[in-house]
Amino acid sequence: ASSFDRMFVQVCLYFYCKCLWRCLKFLVRKLTGQCELQRICYNTKPGAARTMKIEASLKGSKSKRLQTSVNVHPDAIEKTIDDIMELKRINPDINPQLGVSLQACLLQIVGYRNLIAEVEKLRREPYDSDNPQHEEMLLKLWKCLKPNSPLKARISKQWCEIGFQGDDPKTDFRGMGLLGLYNLVYFAEWDTEIAQQVLSDSLHPKYSDTWQYLDFNYIFFLSHLSKAEWEKKKFDKAIGYSFAIVGINITDLAYNLLVSGALKTHFYNVAPEAPTLTHFQQTFCYLMHEFHKFWIDEDPLDIMEFNRVREKFYKRILKQLQNPEMALCPHFAASESLINM
Repeated sequence: ASSFDRMFVQVCLYFYCKCLWRCLKFLVRKLTGQCELQRICYNTKPGAARTMKIEASLKGSKSKRLQTSVNVHPDAIEKTIDDIMELKRINPDINPQLGVSLQACLLQIVGYRNLIAEVEKLRREPYDSDNPQHEEMLLKLWKCLKPNSPLKARISKQWCEIGFQGDDPKTDFRGMGLLGLYNLVYFAEWDTEIAQQVLSDSLHPKYSDTWQYLDFNYIFFLSHLSKAEWEKKKFDKAIGYSFAIVGINITDLAYNLLVSGALKTHFYNVAPEAPTLTHFQQTFCYLMHEFHKFWIDEDPLDIMEFNRVREKFYKRILKQLQNPEMALCPHFAASESLINM
């Protein structure tokens, strides 16, 4: 009985709030002479705040035509705007800017949905060593990261030098499919200097090149260590992670942020129209760079702490993306075009 009473109260509250909300919307429209879509577009600046409010308003509408407007084909957006204006009895000649604002928001909303589909397709496509395009991309990854070290053979222990687990990298792409390779190649090709630096750091002790930051007393202490003690001390602070494997793991992190909708904040702020695969790859580059710095700051004992560090990093990014003003700011050359949009 107690459970039934609680459920009954919850149902009553739901319908009461729903009816109250619709009544409030009706009153506000009568008082302002504007529908909710007009109020959002006129009172909220362009970007994630506006687009997410428009998206919520359309999805929460009692009109099926408005609910389905967020799922139309990009080519049908202009017709959809006309339908919305007609349904809301808004004169486009008197409100020309409204149509422009709604179109920009719908392009972002529909584009985000299409981007998920494109990313999902790449994730589901397995790496095929018999496919010349797949092989070409894999070799490009090596050339970008190790330009001065020719690959001696397609099946080679050399792949371990850039962080793969064995002699044939194809087995490491199983979890993320081609998406993992696409992201790694994009990072290595367009942010080559940083990608090579991250790779180098992941293979060497953290403090091997930071003598200038050590005080005199610590240097004096190190100089009196035996060779065995020095070798042990030197590797106490090793970063020690596999670049390629971590890249595939960060691809998974970026994928989860995308499909959960968390990246809407970022994409709606940086993409003036529909977000594209390039925007997603830029986000991956940012996450790789930031995770690398985060890993160093966390100072893990060894690679066994990877999951803990990754989860902490993931939560930090999620928290940042809860801010509607948030736009992840990449720190490398390939991202300058996005920052200047």
